[in-house]
Amino acid sequence: MDNKYFKLLELDKILDLLMDKASSELGRNIIKKLNPFSKYDQVKEALEETTEAQSILIKRGHVSMQGIHNIEDMAKRADIGGVLDNASLIKVADTMRATRILSNLLSGDIKVETFGNAENSNKDKEEVTRYPIIQTMAQSLYVHRDVEDAIYNAIVSDIEVSDNASSELRMIRRRILQKNQNIRSKLNSIISSTSYQKYLQDAIISMRGDRFVIPVKAEYRSVISGIIHDQSQSGATLFIEPMSIVEMNNDLRQLKLQETEEIERILAELSGMVGEVARELISNQEILARLDFAFAKGKLSIAMKAVDPILNRDKSFRIVKGRHPLIDKKTVVANTVYLGKDFSSLLITGPNTGGKTVTIKMVGLFSLMTQCGLHIPADFGTSMCVFDQVFADIGDNQSIEQNLSTFSSHMTSIVDIVDRVTEDSLVIFDELGAGTDPEEGAALAIAILEDIRTVGALCIATTHYSELKKYALAKKGVENAAVEFDMETLSPTYRLLIGVPGKSNAFEISRKLGLNESVILNAKFYMDNDDIELEDVLQSVEKNRLKTEEELSRAEAMRSEIEARKNEYEDKIKKLEESKSKVMENARSEAFSIVRQAKEETEVLIKKLRKLEQESASKDKDRRIEEIRREIGQTMGGLQPSLESMVVPKFASKEIKSLKAGAEVNIVSLRQEGTVISADDNKKEAVVQVGIMKMTLPYKSLKIIEKKEKNTVTRTTRKVIRSKSGNVKREVDLRGMNLEEAIVAVDKYLDDACMAGHDEVTVIHGIGTGVLKSGIGEHLKRHPHVKSQRKGQYGEGGIGVTIVEVK
Repeated sequence: MDNKYFKLLELDKILDLLMDKASSELGRNIIKKLNPFSKYDQVKEALEETTEAQSILIKRGHVSMQGIHNIEDMAKRADIGGVLDNASLIKVADTMRATRILSNLLSGDIKVETFGNAENSNKDKEEVTRYPIIQTMAQSLYVHRDVEDAIYNAIVSDIEVSDNASSELRMIRRRILQKNQNIRSKLNSIISSTSYQKYLQDAIISMRGDRFVIPVKAEYRSVISGIIHDQSQSGATLFIEPMSIVEMNNDLRQLKLQETEEIERILAELSGMVGEVARELISNQEILARLDFAFAKGKLSIAMKAVDPILNRDKSFRIVKGRHPLIDKKTVVANTVYLGKDFSSLLITGPNTGGKTVTIKMVGLFSLMTQCGLHIPADFGTSMCVFDQVFADIGDNQSIEQNLSTFSSHMTSIVDIVDRVTEDSLVIFDELGAGTDPEEGAALAIAILEDIRTVGALCIATTHYSELKKYALAKKGVENAAVEFDMETLSPTYRLLIGVPGKSNAFEISRKLGLNESVILNAKFYMDNDDIELEDVLQSVEKNRLKTEEELSRAEAMRSEIEARKNEYEDKIKKLEESKSKVMENARSEAFSIVRQAKEETEVLIKKLRKLEQESASKDKDRRIEEIRREIGQTMGGLQPSLESMVVPKFASKEIKSLKAGAEVNIVSLRQEGTVISADDNKKEAVVQVGIMKMTLPYKSLKIIEKKEKNTVTRTTRKVIRSKSGNVKREVDLRGMNLEEAIVAVDKYLDDACMAGHDEVTVIHGIGTGVLKSGIGEHLKRHPHVKSQRKGQYGEGGIGVTIVEVK
C-alpha cells in the first residue's frame, strides 16, 4: 500500500496510541514498521491474534510484560566469547524471567472460574478456553531457569557482584574485611597515642587512592616515618602512610586485585552460560516482540471499546455505529456506513462542519486499521473487506512552491488515483470537483465517479453540487447520503442518513437569521426551476423521514420491552422444567433404591424360611411364599406412577415476606434446617447454608424456625461443662488442613470453647497462600458462637492467627 495516504487518514496517530500500549522496545519496533496487509489470510490471522490477546486480557485482567529487554546484541556478543558487564547480565536475567513467566502463563489452557448455582449443586466450574496463536507462540519460548538463577545469585546490581557468586570471592572479601580492620586498629592506636597527637593535624584516618593515611603537620614530617601520598592545598598538612602499615596496605592491595580477577572470572563464566543459549535467546526475542505487539493491540481494543470486524470476501463493508477513535468519546456521534452490496459509490452532501469529512476519514481509517490487524470502535455486526489500496484526496493541498492552486493540487492527486485504481481499491474524495467553475466542476466530478465505477472500485465522496445529487438519484449503483442539520438550533447533528440527498438549507438559515423575505424570493427567482423543485422534494422527504423515525423509535422501544419480558418468562419456564426434571429423577432413584433394598431383605427372609422348613415344607407353604414375592414385586411396580406426588414442589403454607442474614429456616422440600447467609426481598430468594452446602432457594420453600427457649441445665450437662472447661485449650491449630477440614475442626472447637466458658480464643491458620485464612475469616463472620474477630497483633502470632471473642 502507498503510505502517503496513511497520514492523510490519520493512521499514524492510531499507531502512536498503539505504541503507548506496548511494554517493551521489542513491541514498539514492530509497530514502527507496521503496514496494512493486502492479503485476506494475513488480515484474518492478524485480527484473530488481536482477538485472542483481548480475550486473555479481559479474562485475566492483566498480563505482565514487564522486564523484557532487547538483548539481541548482548546475546550475540556472548556467543562469540565476549564478556558481559553487570548491567547487561541483569537485563538478560530479567528477560529470561519474563520469558519464563509468560511461557507458564500462556502455554496451557486459560482457565476461568464460573460460580455455581442451585441447579449445579453450588459447585464452581472452570471454563477452559484455548488460544491457538498466542499459545503456539508461548510454547515456542525457551526457558533457561538455571542460567537465570545463576545470574541473579551472582549479580546484585549494575556495579556489585554478590558474595554468593563463588566461595573464592566470599573468602577473599572476608580477608579484605579482616585486613581493613587490622589496618584501622593499627592506625587508631597511632592517632590515639598521646605521644603522636601533637604531630597530627586531626585525629582521623583518611584514604588516598586505595591506601590508608593519617594527616600529619608539615613541620613534623621527619618525626613520623612513612610514605607521603598527598598534601593539603595550603601545604600545612601531609597525608602520610606510616611505615608500620605499608606492608599491610600492600597485602590489602593484593587482595583487592585478587577480588577483581575473581569478579572478572565470574562475569566470564556467566557470559559463557549466556553464550551457550544465545541462539535460543535471539529466537525468544522475536516471539516476545510478537507477544508484546499482540497484547498492545488487545489493550488498545479494550481502551477504544472496539470489536473484531467480520472479514468478508464480498468486496463490501458495513460499519455499524462506528465512532472515530480520535474524537472525544463523550462527544463523538456514532454513524452506520455501508457500501458494496446494493451500490458501489456513495455521495454525501450537507452543510460545512456537518461531519462529512470525519465520516469519510473514519471509513478510510477503519479499513487501514482492519488491515493492520486492529479492532475498530464500532458495534457488533460490523463487517469489513480487504482492499489492495486505499486512496484518499482530502483537504486543501495547494502548494505555493509548486505554483499549484487548490483545484490544481486536487487534480494532481486525482490523476494519480485514477491511473492506479483497481477493482479491489477503496477511493475517498473530499469536495470532489471543488475549486473551479461549479458547472464545469460538477461535470468533471461526475466523469471521475463514472470512471472509477466502471473500473469496479468502491468510492465514497462528499460534494456540494446539486448536479451530483441528481446523478446519484438517476444512476444505478450510486447512492445519496446526507449529514443531518437541525433547523431549530441551526447546528449539525453529525448523523449520517444514507438514501437521502442533503438539502442546502441556505434559504432556511438565512430566513432564521433575519434576512428579508423579498431577498430570499429574488434568490429563488435566479435559481433553475429544476433545482427549486428538487429542494422542495428534499424538504418534503426530510419531514416524512423525521416523522417515520419517531414512529420507528417508539415501536422499537415497545418491541424491546416485549422481547425482554418474553425472554424473562422463557428463562423462568426453562429453569422450572429443569428443576422439575431433576427432582423427579432424584425421587425416582431414591424410591427404587428403597424398594430394591426391601425386596432383597424379603428374599433373605424367604430363604431362611425355606431352609428352616425344607424338610416339612408343603405345597401350600411354597404357594404362599410365591404369593408374597409377587406382592412385593407389584408393590415395587406400583410405586413408579406415584412418584409424581414425590416430585411436586413443596411450599410452606405461609409465604415469607422478608428475611435477614442469620435467620434459622426449615427447607420444606428437603426437610432440612439451615441458616440464611444472604437474602433478596425483591427477588424473594435467599442463599441458605445446610451443613457445608449452600443453596439459592425461593422464599416459598422456606419456613422460619421459631427460636426455642433455653432448657434448664441438668446435673449431667453441668458435669460435661466442668469436664470441658478443664480440657479445652485456648487455641486451635488448623495448619496443614484444607478449608473443608478446617471448617469442621473450628466448628467443633468453638462449641467446646463456648461450653468451657472461654471469652477469647486463638485460631491458628498460618499465612500460606491465603486461602485458608480468608475462608476461615468468612466462616467466622457467620458463626453463631463468634461475637467478634480480629487479626493477631505482635506477640500474639501476627497475621498468621485470628483472635476470636466468643459469645
